[in-house]
Amino acid sequence: MPTVSVCGSVNFVACQLFALLMAVWFRIYLHPSKTSPFIRHVVATLLGLYLALFCFGWYSLHFLVQSGLSYSVMVFAGLENMHKYCFIVTLGYLISCQITRVYVFDYGMYSADFTGPMMVITQKITSLAFEIHDGKKRTNCLSSICVFSMRMPSLLEYLSYNCNFMGILAGPTCSYNDYMAFIEGTGYQPRHQENANGKENGKYKQSEPSPKNDVISKLCTCAISLGIYLSLCQLLPVEHAIDDEFVSTTPFYLQVIYLYLAMLALRPKYYFVWTLADAINNAAGFGFNGYNKDGSPRWDLISNLRILDIEFATSFKSFLDNWNIQTALWLKRVCYERSTINPTAATFLLSAMWHGVYPGYYLTFLTGIVMTMAARAIRHNIRPYFLVCDSYRKIYDVITWAWTQVAISYTVAPFVLLAVGPSLKFYRSWYYCLHLLCLLVVLVLPVKSRRRQANEQQDGLQKDSVQDNQIEHHSTDNNCNQKDKAT
Repeated sequence: MPTVSVCGSVNFVACQLFALLMAVWFRIYLHPSKTSPFIRHVVATLLGLYLALFCFGWYSLHFLVQSGLSYSVMVFAGLENMHKYCFIVTLGYLISCQITRVYVFDYGMYSADFTGPMMVITQKITSLAFEIHDGKKRTNCLSSICVFSMRMPSLLEYLSYNCNFMGILAGPTCSYNDYMAFIEGTGYQPRHQENANGKENGKYKQSEPSPKNDVISKLCTCAISLGIYLSLCQLLPVEHAIDDEFVSTTPFYLQVIYLYLAMLALRPKYYFVWTLADAINNAAGFGFNGYNKDGSPRWDLISNLRILDIEFATSFKSFLDNWNIQTALWLKRVCYERSTINPTAATFLLSAMWHGVYPGYYLTFLTGIVMTMAARAIRHNIRPYFLVCDSYRKIYDVITWAWTQVAISYTVAPFVLLAVGPSLKFYRSWYYCLHLLCLLVVLVLPVKSRRRQANEQQDGLQKDSVQDNQIEHHSTDNNCNQKDKAT
């Protein structure tokens, strides 16, 4: 999240609280049983554009321009390449706006980052384009949420999906089909039947689940996160980690601890923003994801993070899987599953381009590539030795937790520092130690790519199947020969 002024932050929080009130009103008074999808689309879109105009002024027109250009590409481009053209146009427009904001306006201190909402809109547009393409190309359906009956949305449906008041400011992104099910009021029944704990005809199916408890719980999480962030952000600035006096007078192990605490103090800002966005969607009735085993409803369909899983992650991958979940799913659908050359590197590079043009972003995600490769090699080669008993497994978990937190803090520092000078100064103060260590691990402990492992496993299964058939055929021939001799 880019740095913003106090005024921009106050406007953002005020608009999100207003959106929360509107979400409750929207669920009660514009319930699908009381009004048509057309009215729900119109109101959701107009409220979203109003919030955008209030926060960003006329810069919010970029949201409509980006959506309009992409919609034109989807309408006029052929099905075969529609998703590719749409991806290039949408991401290209986002990057051009990011370049303008950073290098034309004041560097890193613009009062309201209008490209933030465009990042989410980019995810939505490209996800929809790939879903439509995959839905029509049934034989090559890679998208995890591909639906064969996918149709081209109307302009109103398209704008409602991109610019609705629930997600215009902070997302999260979501599937177009899930959003349409919410608008039309059909988002409950399928999940009742799948996850109602065997009670399809019981009480869980007869009443629509209420999001009240989950919304209250998430608002409490927001309040705690905001309190922690406001209390610690000034006490533990990340910039202090590159202060010359601090680096020269502080033992290295204390520098490591300080960096971890500084990043720990920074994360509640994201917890607040993403949890509040999730609560707004839930308050409007969006986000239902079936039932737990005890029959309680789950409202995590579009949740963007799992706080405990982040703070207690024992691997680099586990941390990333629970941080900005919807963005990780988007990267997987549009890049990782489709890249034919080094999908890990391609995914990290796309993530850097999507985040913006600050050099620190690229340093972070390039570092993330080697971190991921090294973590994968260690897990593949070292972890099996610690799975022999519970005590070894616990020791492994403690060690990997500590290393994960240090590795994440080291990797993300340039993401916070933004500029090249401070970022390289930080890495120099650590003597690039984790970069060198990761490269050494990758060279000493090579590991096959997951795609290669899957192909080898599939080839092995095919060979085993052929061998079984040959053995069975040979056994049948022997039995026949024995019978012939006996005769």
